Amino acid sequence: MSEAATHLRLTTTIRSRAAALLARARRGESSWFTVHDSAMTQAAAQVATLTQQRYPDLKIPYHSRWRHFEAGGVDRLARFNHALASATPVERARAQIDLALVSVLLDAGAGPDWRYLEAAKGHNAEQAYTRSEGLGVASFHAFMAGLFSSDPQHPLQADAAGLQAVTTDKLAQAFQVSSDNPLVGLDGRAALLRSLGKALQDDAALFGQPGRPGHLFDRLAPPGTNAIRAHDLLTLLLTGLAPIWPAQNAIDGVALGDCWRHPAAGADANDASAGWMPFHKLSQWLTYSLLEPFEWAGVRVDGLDALTGLPEYRNGGLFLDAGVLKLKDAQQADRSLEAGDELIVEWRALTVALLDEIAPLVRAQLGLSAEQMPLACVLEGGTWAAGRALAQQLREGKPPLNIRSDGTVF
Repeated sequence: MSEAATHLRLTTTIRSRAAALLARARRGESSWFTVHDSAMTQAAAQVATLTQQRYPDLKIPYHSRWRHFEAGGVDRLARFNHALASATPVERARAQIDLALVSVLLDAGAGPDWRYLEAAKGHNAEQAYTRSEGLGVASFHAFMAGLFSSDPQHPLQADAAGLQAVTTDKLAQAFQVSSDNPLVGLDGRAALLRSLGKALQDDAALFGQPGRPGHLFDRLAPPGTNAIRAHDLLTLLLTGLAPIWPAQNAIDGVALGDCWRHPAAGADANDASAGWMPFHKLSQWLTYSLLEPFEWAGVRVDGLDALTGLPEYRNGGLFLDAGVLKLKDAQQADRSLEAGDELIVEWRALTVALLDEIAPLVRAQLGLSAEQMPLACVLEGGTWAAGRALAQQLREGKPPLNIRSDGTVF
């Protein structure tokens, strides 16, 4: 792999370039945003207050897909583990990784008009879910029904053949999509799962036979392993899943995934990475979502804060809605924008850098250390929830900017 592509897969690169773009905006050199640092204290207070409301004991879990599986107060993990009661801890971890990885890849924004209706079961009444919770619950039930498995005898897995058989129609049926219940980027999601299936099939050294995401556990934590590092997991995901991402963002034939052009990004780089701003949001969200399966299997994950904050529209919306960032041209909020537009790339970069700055302010207000409240918990407590709450107050939940999505970035 080229030096440039390797450089763009490091979270240190994400952080340094995001921080440089934030410093540039503070100097008044941004074409799109002004930065108002005086608003940060109040934004941090909002995040801290909401964190205390959501987690009064301040025992804050990671910001991960597993929180969405808890939507509505339903313990779906218990249901999942009960179905795997006879499995070994390693087999259970593989299945949990299969579920989390597929569900995260289906987690790009749902759009404002879609919902998933979960049937009543036991003492749980019928309930409708939207957005990320809806996508989480829908993907959970699709997994439990064996949609991603090619083996009827082992439905609770995602394997190469099963994923390659996922069609738009099958996914639409599982997600209750109709003309009256449209899901943004449905075709893109189905195509992404098929691409995942082929990547699993083509890399037996990483994903085993049959190819499954869950075999990442065997690769990172062979017998006797007590701990792994978060960035090592991210690196495996970025290399192993590189073939699934749209190929328009590439260097030397290597697909970069969630990495976009910005003329001021990496201006001091001495290789072809200059002018690229990496994020790897879905891959990092996936890494956060795989922490718990490793820990539940008795493997400690170190170096959590090597990962960055997630540059998506809830965290980014927090800074716009709280007044930390302001558009130079307010009419940009009414435009329909693409993920690769410079304004969106810069917004996401500023979000990454500002999340690093707001985290210690939130911890200070709550009286917690970085060890007690790593960034993964600040996000959960947290910035994502505060961004959503502000959006609900101001726009009935809609993002502050209009981004056209194909289901593979946000």
